[in-house]
Amino acid sequence: MPIVVNIDVMLARRKMSSGELAEKVGISATNLSILKTGKAKAVRFSTLEALCRALDCQPGDILEYRPDEWQES
Repeated sequence: MPIVVNIDVMLARRKMSSGELAEKVGISATNLSILKTGKAKAVRFSTLEALCRALDCQPGDILEYRPDEWQES
């Protein structure tokens, strides 16, 4: 998929654990893992807003479009 999720990068920059982020955002560790691995089919704006608030970042810091990485099946 050409959408890359950079939550791990932001976690490293903020020196924050996944568990801490999940707690701040109000989602389960499992759902955060699904987001981090790019397996989520959708992200609610409210979740994206909470992620940005917790990580003190912009949506573009978390989500990136890379068309070259897209492969047709």
